[in-house]
Amino acid sequence: MKTRIHKVLADHGIGSRRGIESLIRQKKVLVNGQLASIGQLVSEKDIFEVEGRTVRLSKKDPTKRRILMYNKKVGEISSRNDPDHKKTIFDSLPKLRSGRWVSVGRLDINTSGLILFTNDGSLANQLMHPSSNIEREYIARVHGHVSDEILNNLMKGVKLDDGFAKFTDVQGGRKGNTNQWFAMVIMEGRTREVRRLWESQGLEISRLKRVRYGTLFLPASLKQGAFKELSKGEINALEHQ
Repeated sequence: MKTRIHKVLADHGIGSRRGIESLIRQKKVLVNGQLASIGQLVSEKDIFEVEGRTVRLSKKDPTKRRILMYNKKVGEISSRNDPDHKKTIFDSLPKLRSGRWVSVGRLDINTSGLILFTNDGSLANQLMHPSSNIEREYIARVHGHVSDEILNNLMKGVKLDDGFAKFTDVQGGRKGNTNQWFAMVIMEGRTREVRRLWESQGLEISRLKRVRYGTLFLPASLKQGAFKELSKGEINALEHQ
């Protein structure tokens, strides 16, 4: 039975569906020696080449679904390759016998904290999709005076360059002379969304950390630059929340 190429490769952990489509558009995917096309029908018997690497899929030996929780450091980038040769988060992950790790969303270079990786591209796509309604919780140190009006604006929502955005919850924490810590929740993972929401109110974030993704909290025992593998129970809770 033949299936669309982006689904087949995602199911075998080669990347997310969106990521596979992007590689196809960049002419970095071959099927049986020929350039792949968007929506092309393929099977596990075909021979694939992705970014110059030959990939053979086996229906008899399905990849065990795995998810890692990683505590990202400030200064690490979330993309797989970096032209400036900076350290990427993928450098710290364990090697896979087949497939590769797919990140569930990204964190910008100046943001630390929880980020998930899976070898199941379809699962990554599901966890990132807005229809899943998965909460992301962050803590941030905000510089400047944060009035009740500003908090109301952030909860009601503001218009950003890429559309309407808001926090579903904001809670104030400890205060300094010129700054205050806040915990906040968003339902999407748009680029720099948390930072851009605060910037829309004329405020600046000096530190930002993601501490929760859906049902998963970043444990205090997980050091920066380290990872832990999720149990079957944790994966099921995340997938079916």
